[in-house]
Amino acid sequence: MKKNHIIYKSVFIVLTTVFLGGCVDLTENPISIVAPEIYFESENDVETAVFGAYTYFYGDDCYGRQFTTLLALLDDICDIIDPGTVVDRRMVNKLDVDPANSMLMPFWRAFYRAIGAANTAAGGVTKITVKDQQRANALEAEARMIRAYCFFELVRLFGDVPYIDEAVSDPSSVANMSRTPVDEIYPKLIEDCLFGIQHLPEKRPNDIRHRPTKGAAKTMLASIYLTLGDYANAAKYAVEVINERNSYGYKLMEDFTMLWDGKATTEDVEEYIWTIDFYGGINDELWGPMTGVRGCVMGNPGVAGWSVVYPSHGYLPMFDPDDHRIEATFILEGNVDINGVSTLVPYTQFPAGAYRVDEPHFGKYRKYVGPGADDEGRRSGRNFNIHRFAEVYLMAAEALAEVNNGPTAEALEYLNEIRKRARFGNAAGPADYPSGMSKTDFINAVLKERMLEFGCEWKRWYDIKRRDLGAEVFGPNTIETDMNAKDGNGQHSSLMWTTKKYLLPIPQADIDRNPNLTQNAGYN
Repeated sequence: MKKNHIIYKSVFIVLTTVFLGGCVDLTENPISIVAPEIYFESENDVETAVFGAYTYFYGDDCYGRQFTTLLALLDDICDIIDPGTVVDRRMVNKLDVDPANSMLMPFWRAFYRAIGAANTAAGGVTKITVKDQQRANALEAEARMIRAYCFFELVRLFGDVPYIDEAVSDPSSVANMSRTPVDEIYPKLIEDCLFGIQHLPEKRPNDIRHRPTKGAAKTMLASIYLTLGDYANAAKYAVEVINERNSYGYKLMEDFTMLWDGKATTEDVEEYIWTIDFYGGINDELWGPMTGVRGCVMGNPGVAGWSVVYPSHGYLPMFDPDDHRIEATFILEGNVDINGVSTLVPYTQFPAGAYRVDEPHFGKYRKYVGPGADDEGRRSGRNFNIHRFAEVYLMAAEALAEVNNGPTAEALEYLNEIRKRARFGNAAGPADYPSGMSKTDFINAVLKERMLEFGCEWKRWYDIKRRDLGAEVFGPNTIETDMNAKDGNGQHSSLMWTTKKYLLPIPQADIDRNPNLTQNAGYN
């Protein structure tokens, strides 16, 4: 709920000196520098430090644009419609990212700053005279969940990265750190999630979702195990979340648009599990204009924007025509100026300038904005999902099919829960998947359903990587090929795939400062 931002705003002012002032790039001064024995006196001080960790997710560097845009442009669902956009975006879209690409350092730095603040908060618990052990444990668990989340993103994108799990008062002690092997990092993330399961509450006051709960810890643990290919444990924790959904307050929203419209733009709905909670008019997030339509009438709700990231040409045809998710996922019409009159037109008549815009655009972030947003939808008070409940059903379905060498009745039920919602009461909508599917066909169905459900929600690149789909999805006859043939804007279908592309390069600026940081193969 937005009232918590009263706390966030005051905390941010305090932490500007405590955290931001002492935290620059990883090898210069990577951790929020504060002496825990001086700063921490009570559980309230620890909570203040926890709140400080969240501030690094807001704004352009991380969820506001840079991190999320990079994830979008890496996958096969999203593309660049404007070939004149900045070159570093185009290089990401072509999976040709060099170590100096300007999109890397902002979120690398943001995640390490959040890690530093989380470590400081977790360490603060040991420095205070605990008055409420349950609260102290929950705050430590929250800090550790923030740290685990940040490292989960970093290892999936970069592989081996420097791992730090304690507060640092002497920056020279980490200035020359080497990269920690992924195989050593994942057990730490699992340990943090298990601690969260043990000590986090089932629900937060006012049912807020931007602070992790026991259900969020189990959901992230299921995602970690799915990524590792440990399907038995992925199934275990995903099914537990489904079975315990009433305790956590989780359910699928009946109407898919309710995930984006109305209350969901500024608060939380029951399908949200863990969110990044922006504050309208203050925290700068740019996904409205990034996905809105250039050339449409300014101020027209839900349409006008910059036409940067848009759906790959073959994405809309993947949907059943009666799939209710189309309503929120796409912008299919908007107002343009025709002879001085604002006129509603279909996307095929969106204005074309130096590049095409007469294509469907993404609607999730532009059609639905919160208070505080400007005419282009910027600075909306939006909640971005780290996880939502639909993903738990799909993780459980996939993992159970792997464990049982084919879909069980339970796995099929979970998959068809998503199809049922997509029909939204329309019998002509997407039909249930039938029983008797082979394991391969079922897994492919789950992956396709993830594509349809989470378009432009920054999940697809990780699916491509964990399932080793690069050579399959980036090449001839992919969902981007038609666009590439049509007007040359599509990028992915023309690239030469190599497994090197599954990992991003370590930012060159940090390698230049730290001789112990090695580069990923193929980027030297």
